[in-house]
Amino acid sequence: MEFKWSESFAIEVKTDGKQVVISADREGLLSLANHLAALAEERPGSHFHLDEYNSLEENSAELIIERIQ
Repeated sequence: MEFKWSESFAIEVKTDGKQVVISADREGLLSLANHLAALAEERPGSHFHLDEYNSLEENSAELIIERIQ
């Protein structure tokens, strides 16, 4: 799976009880859209991980997105 990142993106993931909030600037939203489109073309069970050490803002919660079916 090839990810296409927009330049100077910002993505933050926070959790609050049962809520997950993903906050992103324009470039971050475009990057996430590209990742989701790439994941849609993969086989079920494929997934990607993002965290503060891999693309998310500092103190972000880990984000795992998986394709099912």
